[in-house]
Amino acid sequence: MATFEEQTACVVQALFSDLFDDADETDCRSLEIDSGGPAQSAGGPPLTFDTRVVASRLRQMGDQCNLDFERVSSEPLAEVLQGKVEKFGAAVESLIRRWNDQNPELVYERAFLCVCVKLVRLLGKKVPGMLDPSLLIREINGNSQVRNYIEAHGGWENLGS
Repeated sequence: MATFEEQTACVVQALFSDLFDDADETDCRSLEIDSGGPAQSAGGPPLTFDTRVVASRLRQMGDQCNLDFERVSSEPLAEVLQGKVEKFGAAVESLIRRWNDQNPELVYERAFLCVCVKLVRLLGKKVPGMLDPSLLIREINGNSQVRNYIEAHGGWENLGS
């Protein structure tokens, strides 16, 4: 079983491939369906799930975020949209607070994932040269609350199912 960090890297790579139509599928793509065997994470143990399915679920979660980011007044968001991607985490937190004000029933962890995916998609359009999967990988792996939520629900393979 791959570590949470390895799984996150594979899921995010698949998400970027899904969102930005990148032909480079990376070593993380699950080959269970294609070859009958489990996929290997980059140099690690086999994954027990199809990262493309999880990436699709994440994309759907991002689609659920109905905030118009370009109309939100947030200094960290404005900085990120100007290419200062080091402010990504602060922008995500600002957007979550705004979205949660409109939808108090939202669970923080799901809101985090929804906002991250939607913001990554927007950044891919606005400042594509500045966007790298490692940005989202670090945000997810660095947020113990989100990690605990994912693990408590059975891991990435059960996210949103």
